Amino acid sequence: MSTPRTLLSRIPAAVVVTAAAALLFAITMGLRSAFGLFVSPLNSATGLGIAAISFALAVSQLVGGAAHPAAGLLAERYGAIRVVALGGVLLAVATALIPHAGTTAELVLVLALGAAAGAAAGSNGILLGIVHRHVAESRRGLASGIVGAGGSAGQMVMAPAAQALLAVAGWVSALWALALVALAIVPVALALAARSDRGALPAPAPAAPKVRADLRGDLRAALTSPLYWGVTAAFFVCGFHVSFLLAHLPGVIELCGLPPRVAGAWLGIVGLCNIVGSVAVGFVIRHVAMTRTLTALYAARAAGIALFVVAPKSEAVLMVFAVWMGITYMATLPPTVGLIGQAYGTGRLASLFGITMFVHQIGSFLGVWLGGIAFEATGGYDALWWADVGLALVAAAICLAIREPAPIAAAPVTVATAAPPGRWIGALGELTAAAALRARRSWRRLGPVRVTIPAAARVA
Repeated sequence: MSTPRTLLSRIPAAVVVTAAAALLFAITMGLRSAFGLFVSPLNSATGLGIAAISFALAVSQLVGGAAHPAAGLLAERYGAIRVVALGGVLLAVATALIPHAGTTAELVLVLALGAAAGAAAGSNGILLGIVHRHVAESRRGLASGIVGAGGSAGQMVMAPAAQALLAVAGWVSALWALALVALAIVPVALALAARSDRGALPAPAPAAPKVRADLRGDLRAALTSPLYWGVTAAFFVCGFHVSFLLAHLPGVIELCGLPPRVAGAWLGIVGLCNIVGSVAVGFVIRHVAMTRTLTALYAARAAGIALFVVAPKSEAVLMVFAVWMGITYMATLPPTVGLIGQAYGTGRLASLFGITMFVHQIGSFLGVWLGGIAFEATGGYDALWWADVGLALVAAAICLAIREPAPIAAAPVTVATAAPPGRWIGALGELTAAAALRARRSWRRLGPVRVTIPAAARVA
């Protein structure tokens, strides 16, 4: 008789690892996206003020960013599964302690612990590093999109559920329920461990000694590369934008005089549409330059925010805004990870993307903190909206100027015909190949805008 473990062993490792990583990302992102719903109840219960709570939340974003590269290094030394499982336990503890934080300092400490734990349990660099070792290079963009879509699914489910718990059981009970959800990270991590050591693809062949200094897998070469810092600077804008929305959009909805349920519905729609956007961008970057894809995504964000600011605020307008922003919400993740992995190799992806995530979290810190300051100073968020538009346009310009790197040559990979790793993940991608090819040709007609990149950042 077949057991669940036997059935699991029959599924290609690429599928199991990608699904487990998507589920882990769903839990951590769902918890993160739901916290904005608790800002107003927490303020009413403690009297700390929106600016103080925003500062505590902003510090947690910064701590989480600092924890990403540390978690990546720990994963490389002690194993990714241990780091993820421990992060899940600490995240559950921190979430359960939030109702007991009665001062700003206590709230800062608790949220900082939760952010560090969340960085360990749901680090993009760790999870995608595992996924990329099991998925063929041609499927990695799609696999990254699926993992990103998992985060969106978590937000789609958890934000409305948290809002319903708030209404039925109160904010304290709702937080304790979320702490129980965080504990689910541990068994998922153990399931990931059961397959992460099997089915991994061979690493790229080592380069000859004479060109070793020019390997883009070298950490020092990456950290001195304009390409790496250009992609990272654009991701800073992503952090500013996403964290501002998560923390303060419920307050924006409250200022519009709309019922609290709209906030949960808005976050859920963003999560739903982000599934579409994340998976679609995984298809697109197989045929369209990742730099141009990022340019389009950041430009679309700028346009969507500008239109929302000038539009009359109603429930219908907010739902349209949720759809627009949801499609681009985390769609920047696959091309950002893809560019770093393509330029510098997957061996250092956890560490390099950990640094990129730290810069992302600096943007998150500013988006959340400045949002609270702007609200207490002006009673609204208009200044932050327009700052977000300007930053998105700068990010689009940076990505447009980056020259797409060619992939690092890898050793030939022999794949068993009975169950080729990645085949299940990529099967649907073939259905959109013709449409993606037409999109690529349309982009080419525009003509590339290039900047000169030093040799260290180029592919030999």
